[in-house]
Amino acid sequence: MRKVLIFFIFIYPIITFSQTSKDTIFSQKLKEDREFTISLPESYGTNKTKKYPILLLLDGDYLFDPFHGALKYGAYWDDIPEVIIVGISQNQKDERYTDCGVDPESGLPDAKGELFYEFISQELMPFLEKSYRIAPFKIIAGHDVTAGFLNFYLYKDQPLFNAYISLSPKFPVSMEETIPERLAALNQPLFYYQATAGGDLKSNKDRIIQLDSLASEIKKPNLFYHFDNFPNASHYSLVLHAIPNALYHIFGIYQPISINEYNEKIAVLPSGYVDYLNKKYETIEKLLALKTRIRFNDFKAIEAAIIKNKAYDEFGELSNLAEKQYPKSMLGNYELALMYEYTGEFLKARKYYQAAYEREEIGNLTQNLMYDKMEEMKNAKTQVQPAPSDSKP
Repeated sequence: MRKVLIFFIFIYPIITFSQTSKDTIFSQKLKEDREFTISLPESYGTNKTKKYPILLLLDGDYLFDPFHGALKYGAYWDDIPEVIIVGISQNQKDERYTDCGVDPESGLPDAKGELFYEFISQELMPFLEKSYRIAPFKIIAGHDVTAGFLNFYLYKDQPLFNAYISLSPKFPVSMEETIPERLAALNQPLFYYQATAGGDLKSNKDRIIQLDSLASEIKKPNLFYHFDNFPNASHYSLVLHAIPNALYHIFGIYQPISINEYNEKIAVLPSGYVDYLNKKYETIEKLLALKTRIRFNDFKAIEAAIIKNKAYDEFGELSNLAEKQYPKSMLGNYELALMYEYTGEFLKARKYYQAAYEREEIGNLTQNLMYDKMEEMKNAKTQVQPAPSDSKP
């Protein structure tokens, strides 16, 4: 019994962190308790230093589950990073309408709407950042009236959120013109996604398309704008169509190197394959505020491009990068061994395969493979001798 109890004590934090739970926070602004649902990533309890992006959902009562499912699926395949999800309850007493109240003439939040705006920016988000390990990258999403309301966070010179998912928004007056102006004026990296549908509410759809016509003309390297119009969806079903598109729009750079990326962007390069890999992960860090170790399979993709294009001198750069990313593994020595093998210096290749053999296995690089390569190099017939230092070409 004691062993069972000890096991439960150790496993309980892991179970807790992988579960979804409800909580409340008392708002001094609104003078009431507000309920929210929160889901922490599965690795939250085991990785004690890692910080995670946060997704704040308005209309959390019904948007939480579809977003949670899509994010969990994407994270399983490492296409999308693990994300802390928080959904604000707004449909128990139709709070969404008073929360998102807008003055019909000015198009700005009314008295209650302004308090709800401040509740999020001055109470809820600070509370979450104090309570959980949240990375600087923040996303907000909503549907219909809440999708229109979330755009008010763009009105600040330094917006609270880095990414906006606006699903069939119901805009306050003139917002379809104001939002493109704000997107054009802001200088920091910003992701903006909006969607409508063939069966959407006409009052929403016409203004969404007008916003798109203005926003699509903005050409800025730091603005990542995407619009979807789903012809066979309704005002409600478009949500399930849009969520994966929105998430992959925002986190597209995070994905591992795919076959399409390899064929269309990497293999066609005349050189600079390692530079491409470095820049990919630098961009992930810059745009998403996520410092991510380069995936082993991405190393293998660059390795394949080097071999395909006979750019064998880049194996040295790839090896140096591997030593930084996986210092205890075989990878760094293995890349050097490949360089010498493909340039015909089999004795040196054998030396580095042997050095790799003595390190930790990684991916498909095993001691058996290193041993086989050592034997292969030992039996290779041609040795390339280094040219004398004073030799002429």
